[in-house]
Amino acid sequence: MEKDLQNYAKIHSIETFGTVDGPGIRFVLFLQGCHLQCKYCHNRDTWNMKDGEYKSIDDIFEKIKRYKNYMTLSGGGVTATGGEPLLQVKFLIELFKKLKEEGIHTCIDTSGMVAITEDIKELLNYTDLVLLDIKHIDDEKCKKLVGISNKRELEFAQYLSDNNIKIWIRQVLVPGYTDDEEDLKKLKKFIKSLKTVEKVQILPYHSMGKFKWEKIGSEYQLEDVRDANQDDVDRAKKILGI
Repeated sequence: MEKDLQNYAKIHSIETFGTVDGPGIRFVLFLQGCHLQCKYCHNRDTWNMKDGEYKSIDDIFEKIKRYKNYMTLSGGGVTATGGEPLLQVKFLIELFKKLKEEGIHTCIDTSGMVAITEDIKELLNYTDLVLLDIKHIDDEKCKKLVGISNKRELEFAQYLSDNNIKIWIRQVLVPGYTDDEEDLKKLKKFIKSLKTVEKVQILPYHSMGKFKWEKIGSEYQLEDVRDANQDDVDRAKKILGI
């Protein structure tokens, strides 16, 4: 039976003491469903919207409140990730409203590859921080890597900047795909054009999510690509000037 999408969300999983998805200790909500097809995805099992489990906003909110003291003392809060959390925007609007009433920091981890609708704008009014995963600064390479143009995510980044919403830029560093020097220089130039970027993070590609592809019978897309190492990360940071 179809659920009320303001009061229910399709949830993949929950992490109650996350430390890598925004500042402080965070309650991390992994929402089910993604419209991208990133070749390096380490959460392949989050793509299909038919999977996951419906959870009510009241159930999730009560769980979050149990950890409020830990989050507040550490400067943390709640991060909605996925999958692509913005596919369930109506639910997030209602959840983030309640979180702001409780004084809880709100964060979205997203590709930004969505149309900037009135719902998206409303959600961002209740959002303290966006972790924006720039898939690829080159449009054609982006299409090959994730199946979709980067036009919307770059527009999304500009909207965040224009509306004074804090951003952490994330770039997954995939050897042979996202580590080209000229591409990184273009990325640096784009980041410098944004006014609200607080941090730039290089996330080294790893193949630890390969088993998830195999488990659901999908062919892993980067079989012959090595994991990124510290030298790769250091080189990228030097080019980006971070």
